[in-house]
Amino acid sequence: MAYEKKIPVDLDCPLRLTMSLIESKWKSCILDELRSGEPLRPSEIHKRLPEAAPRVLDIQLKEMAEDGLVAKTIFPELPPRSEYRITELGESLLPIIDRMLQWGEEHFYIFEKKYGKK
Repeated sequence: MAYEKKIPVDLDCPLRLTMSLIESKWKSCILDELRSGEPLRPSEIHKRLPEAAPRVLDIQLKEMAEDGLVAKTIFPELPPRSEYRITELGESLLPIIDRMLQWGEEHFYIFEKKYGKK
Protein backbone atom coordinates (compact mmCIF):
# COMPACT_ATOMS: atom_id res chain seq x y z
CA MET A 1 0.00 0.00 0.00
CA ALA A 2 1.44 3.35 -1.05
CA TYR A 3 1.83 6.16 1.40
CA GLU A 4 -1.17 8.49 1.40
CA LYS A 5 -0.21 12.14 1.56
CA LYS A 6 -1.95 14.17 4.24
CA ILE A 7 -1.57 17.39 2.27
CA PRO A 8 -2.88 17.19 -1.29
CA VAL A 9 -0.57 18.03 -4.19
CA ASP A 10 -0.96 21.61 -5.41
CA LEU A 11 -2.12 21.21 -9.02
CA ASP A 12 -1.42 24.90 -9.68
CA CYS A 13 2.33 24.58 -9.04
CA PRO A 14 4.41 22.75 -11.69
CA LEU A 15 7.39 22.56 -9.31
CA ARG A 16 5.36 20.78 -6.64
CA LEU A 17 3.86 18.47 -9.25
CA THR A 18 7.30 17.47 -10.50
CA MET A 19 8.64 17.07 -6.97
CA SER A 20 5.68 14.84 -6.10
CA LEU A 21 7.06 12.29 -8.57
CA ILE A 22 10.70 12.34 -7.45
CA GLU A 23 10.57 13.71 -3.91
CA SER A 24 11.51 10.53 -2.08
CA LYS A 25 15.11 9.81 -1.20
CA TRP A 26 15.70 7.02 -3.72
CA LYS A 27 13.50 7.67 -6.78
CA SER A 28 16.05 9.89 -8.55
CA CYS A 29 18.75 7.32 -7.79
CA ILE A 30 16.60 4.52 -9.20
CA LEU A 31 16.02 6.48 -12.42
CA ASP A 32 19.75 7.14 -12.62
CA GLU A 33 20.48 3.41 -12.29
CA LEU A 34 17.94 2.60 -15.02
CA ARG A 35 19.13 5.31 -17.41
CA SER A 36 21.02 2.88 -19.68
CA GLY A 37 17.70 1.37 -20.75
CA GLU A 38 18.81 -2.07 -19.60
CA PRO A 39 16.07 -3.70 -17.51
CA LEU A 40 17.11 -4.52 -13.96
CA ARG A 41 15.72 -7.05 -11.52
CA PRO A 42 14.79 -5.71 -8.08
CA SER A 43 17.75 -7.55 -6.54
CA GLU A 44 20.12 -5.78 -8.97
CA ILE A 45 18.69 -2.40 -7.98
CA HIS A 46 19.10 -3.34 -4.30
CA LYS A 47 22.77 -4.22 -4.93
CA ARG A 48 23.39 -0.92 -6.69
CA LEU A 49 21.80 1.07 -3.84
CA PRO A 50 22.95 -0.86 -0.75
CA GLU A 51 22.28 2.05 1.63
CA ALA A 52 18.55 1.82 0.89
CA ALA A 53 16.38 -0.71 2.67
CA PRO A 54 15.01 -3.26 0.18
CA ARG A 55 11.47 -2.67 1.45
CA VAL A 56 11.79 1.07 0.80
CA LEU A 57 13.12 0.46 -2.72
CA ASP A 58 10.28 -1.98 -3.42
CA ILE A 59 7.69 0.58 -2.30
CA GLN A 60 9.28 3.33 -4.36
CA LEU A 61 9.56 1.10 -7.43
CA LYS A 62 5.86 0.30 -7.09
CA GLU A 63 4.98 4.01 -6.83
CA MET A 64 7.19 4.81 -9.82
CA ALA A 65 5.47 2.10 -11.87
CA GLU A 66 2.07 3.51 -10.86
CA ASP A 67 3.24 6.99 -11.93
CA GLY A 68 4.55 5.68 -15.26
CA LEU A 69 8.24 6.48 -14.61
CA VAL A 70 9.26 2.83 -14.83
CA ALA A 71 7.68 -0.22 -16.37
CA LYS A 72 7.56 -3.53 -14.58
CA THR A 73 7.64 -6.80 -16.49
CA ILE A 74 6.65 -9.96 -14.64
CA PHE A 75 7.78 -13.19 -16.23
CA PRO A 76 5.33 -16.11 -15.91
CA GLU A 77 7.75 -18.70 -14.62
CA LEU A 78 8.57 -20.44 -11.39
CA PRO A 79 9.97 -18.94 -9.37
CA PRO A 80 8.47 -15.69 -10.66
CA ARG A 81 10.86 -12.92 -11.60
CA SER A 82 10.36 -9.31 -12.55
CA GLU A 83 12.35 -6.54 -14.16
CA TYR A 84 12.07 -2.78 -14.23
CA ARG A 85 13.02 -0.45 -17.04
CA ILE A 86 12.82 3.29 -17.40
CA THR A 87 9.96 4.64 -19.51
CA GLU A 88 9.94 7.61 -21.85
CA LEU A 89 8.33 9.64 -19.06
CA GLY A 90 11.09 8.59 -16.67
CA GLU A 91 13.73 9.46 -19.26
CA SER A 92 12.24 12.94 -19.53
CA LEU A 93 13.35 13.52 -15.91
CA LEU A 94 17.00 12.59 -16.61
CA PRO A 95 18.03 16.15 -17.61
CA ILE A 96 16.77 17.34 -14.21
CA ILE A 97 18.70 14.56 -12.47
CA ASP A 98 21.80 15.36 -14.55
CA ARG A 99 21.59 18.99 -13.49
CA MET A 100 21.22 17.93 -9.84
CA LEU A 101 24.34 15.74 -10.21
CA GLN A 102 26.24 18.64 -11.77
CA TRP A 103 25.13 21.01 -9.01
CA GLY A 104 26.23 18.53 -6.36
CA GLU A 105 29.67 18.23 -7.94
CA GLU A 106 30.03 22.01 -8.28
CA HIS A 107 29.03 22.60 -4.67
CA PHE A 108 30.67 19.58 -3.04
CA TYR A 109 32.40 21.88 -0.55
CA ILE A 110 29.03 22.44 1.12
CA PHE A 111 28.72 18.73 1.83
CA GLU A 112 32.32 18.42 3.00
CA LYS A 113 31.69 21.28 5.40
CA LYS A 114 28.42 19.78 6.62
CA TYR A 115 29.39 16.10 6.80
CA GLY A 116 33.20 16.16 6.95
CA LYS A 117 35.71 14.85 4.47
CA LYS A 118 35.78 11.22 3.37
